[in-house]
Amino acid sequence: MAKKQTFADKAKGKKAHAAKITVKYVKTIKTESGSYKFNEKFVKLDDVSQVTTLK
Repeated sequence: MAKKQTFADKAKGKKAHAAKITVKYVKTIKTESGSYKFNEKFVKLDDVSQVTTLK
């Protein structure tokens, strides 16, 4: 028999990350030769005001 679960039913169960905000964090590092390297990563935050506390 075919399943009777719809896409809307599947989407209801995924509310765990609704309160988090994802931001892209780019960190610059100066190498020994004098050039710059960029490290990028995505970070989940509870509030936008926490952006200034990233290191």
